Amino acid sequence: MSTSIRIDVPEALAASHSKHFGASGRAWIAALPDLANEFLDRWALRPDGPGRHGVASLVLPVTRADGTPAALKLQPVTDEHATEPVGLRVWDGEGAVRLLDHDPGTGTMLLERLDATRPLSSVADDDTALGVLADLLVRLVAVPAPEGLRRLADIAAAMLDEVPGAVPALGDPADRRLVRTCASAVAELVGEPGDRLLHWDLHYDNVLAAEREPWLAIDPKPLAGDPGFDLLPALDDRWDEVVAGGDVTRAVLRRFDLLTEALGLDRKRATGWTLGRVLQNALWDVEDGETALDPAQVAIATALLRHRAG
Repeated sequence: MSTSIRIDVPEALAASHSKHFGASGRAWIAALPDLANEFLDRWALRPDGPGRHGVASLVLPVTRADGTPAALKLQPVTDEHATEPVGLRVWDGEGAVRLLDHDPGTGTMLLERLDATRPLSSVADDDTALGVLADLLVRLVAVPAPEGLRRLADIAAAMLDEVPGAVPALGDPADRRLVRTCASAVAELVGEPGDRLLHWDLHYDNVLAAEREPWLAIDPKPLAGDPGFDLLPALDDRWDEVVAGGDVTRAVLRRFDLLTEALGLDRKRATGWTLGRVLQNALWDVEDGETALDPAQVAIATALLRHRAG
């Protein structure tokens, strides 16, 4: 007979689910302790320390029956999360955390254990950290996307459809012009969306230290598309430090140059798809009730547009 283990659900995780998912989120949180115990029992796992959480998931360090350390990741089945195991299975540990087991019905995953106390953001030197991230990104996007993933072609087309309705919500005419400019850049590229397997959220805190390799990517939101669409999260990492450096444009372009050179990307296309990510973030912000663009996003887009025009 299995013994139920107490699972403490972090208040911040419960609040996040209530905010983003409403009643269904609160129901998922209420069922989370039982779900965790179900998979501890089903996969013969033993808890091995305090859990950690993100916006949507709870990750419990565990030990398998053979003594191997692992991590039990629990999150709801949504469009955003459902493809994570698909991408991890295709990468099979090449630059990313390895998937050990998966239950499609609940979205529960058993993952290789990484060192959650050592994200790439703990590396003080930004050039070193960016070089690590770039090397991982090169490996990740080298893989063709499998069937069944969300496609950048569809996402880009949907963004362009949303722009006319979103622009009036922005109070500053400069913000409205920038959104239209980003939309124009996407419109030029929408017919060539690419077919690589993208991570979609690769920034310093989504790279953890590991034993099998020095660093591995976690928490992908797999997408089929052009690698240029994967650059923006790295461009606004440590944004306070970028601003404090006194030359935002230079810092943005230095990062952009390092990433595009490492990946061998056409800079014009990469600029266009990065502006597409700025557009995506702007549309998400408007959907959340914002009436002004995020200053970091504006600065990145402005730096790239000036460079493109120069």
